Amino acid sequence: MSKHITVTGENFETEVLKSPVPVLVDFWASWCGPCRMIGPLVEQLAEEYQGRLKVAKVNVDEEQDLATNHSVVSIPTLVVYKDGNIVNQGIGALPKQSIEALFKEYLA
Repeated sequence: MSKHITVTGENFETEVLKSPVPVLVDFWASWCGPCRMIGPLVEQLAEEYQGRLKVAKVNVDEEQDLATNHSVVSIPTLVVYKDGNIVNQGIGALPKQSIEALFKEYLA
């Protein structure tokens, strides 16, 4: 069972910007090889940090405006939001430890 949520333009504010916990947003696309490589790692982290971190996925093909508004020019792009602000980000097929390092310091 998936532990991430799918984010769209309609629920971005509620699910990401107003989230009481930090949010790791994965901007991805189904045709993107590196996105498919880190997908299972992102799912593992969603499960490991459930309740302390929200993991959201944005399909850039379906949500082009959202990707553009957040300056996503390369995928996969991982963006960490805390209290409605971008606090960290990483681009590319990062190893699990590097993805974890993006958000770990922001957890309660």
